[in-house]
Amino acid sequence: MPFGDFLRATILASAGAATLLATLTVISVSRDADPVVVYVSLGWWIVAIAAGLWVGRQAPASPAIARLLASARTQTTLPELRPAATLLNRLWALLASTFAAGVLAFFLPQVAAVAAGFAMTWSLAWRRQPAAVAAIEERDACRFYVDRSSPLEPIRLVRTPGFGGSFMKTP
Repeated sequence: MPFGDFLRATILASAGAATLLATLTVISVSRDADPVVVYVSLGWWIVAIAAGLWVGRQAPASPAIARLLASARTQTTLPELRPAATLLNRLWALLASTFAAGVLAFFLPQVAAVAAGFAMTWSLAWRRQPAAVAAIEERDACRFYVDRSSPLEPIRLVRTPGFGGSFMKTP
């Protein structure tokens, strides 16, 4: 799976998790009518959104992404493309934590509210990373793909030759 597409899918999955958990929090809190949880959750979400916007304000690749791109293994052939398996393999922790927080939302809405805030921060902080990776691919005339690895191992990338020039631009 192309690394830029993986990053976009991760951002959308995080935003979706934030939306789901925030909705479950609101539904759960509306049943109990506890104003303290409502105000604390709303305050946390505002802080989380502000933090995500602040961290993600810069256009260059984050240090973690830059290290990952620099350590990519070079090969001349395309790796096996299995997007669904790659997403499930790499995003299982997000899916599991969203499911757990979603279940707990009916008993402890505070847990879902906190998890929603972290998902908001994550998706906003990483919102410019796909464009940064695309710019590096454009500059270096290469493409980065997510390599197959164990779900418990760190992510690895494969660097393949690109088309050169402006292959990311559309007419």
